[in-house]
Amino acid sequence: MSDTKISPHSLNDLKNTTDDCLANYLRSLSFVQDNSKLDIRLAVGYAAVVISAVTFAADYKLGWEATKTGTAVAVVAYAALNAVYTWWMWMVEKGMVFEGVRGGKKVSIASKTKKHDPTYYLTVTTSSSSQPIQLQCPFTTWFTQDGYFVAQPFQQWLASSVAVIGEADSKNAAKSEKDELFVSEAERNGTTSTSGADASHAKGTKRGKKKS
Repeated sequence: MSDTKISPHSLNDLKNTTDDCLANYLRSLSFVQDNSKLDIRLAVGYAAVVISAVTFAADYKLGWEATKTGTAVAVVAYAALNAVYTWWMWMVEKGMVFEGVRGGKKVSIASKTKKHDPTYYLTVTTSSSSQPIQLQCPFTTWFTQDGYFVAQPFQQWLASSVAVIGEADSKNAAKSEKDELFVSEAERNGTTSTSGADASHAKGTKRGKKKS
């Protein structure tokens, strides 16, 4: 269990904490993180900050009349960089939390939440699959009622849902452990979950127990 307590009612805190734990978990499994997209975003952001600082310093020292042309150019450049920054976040990174490689297999994971919905949504893209995997699970699966993160159910959910992660963490990928610890929101509502085969297996198991 994590020593850090967050507000269990804040979707932003729940998501950010889970995002951090996801990246830490994959790095602990020897996934080598690729920060190239993050580096480009930071470079664009820093360039905008530098333009603002230089423009302010020039105006402070030389005055408005001497710098108004340069200031106009700087404003256009700043606006362009902010547009690129926003486009990069929404169209290239698309909520990416982790991108890395292990054993020649690449994985890219993006996360999101929906308003008033305490569910963690993931889009997982791997080099071994042509289609992204869509996953979802309520935050209450790995957060206690008082806001502490519990790593094991979260890691078991990931390892049992994504093959490339399960190969790196075979213990947590055990299906029996997943059935015991992971109950998706869709399963609770009686609808198709993001891993329908596993949901059907779990329901079938419960029906079998009742008959016996």
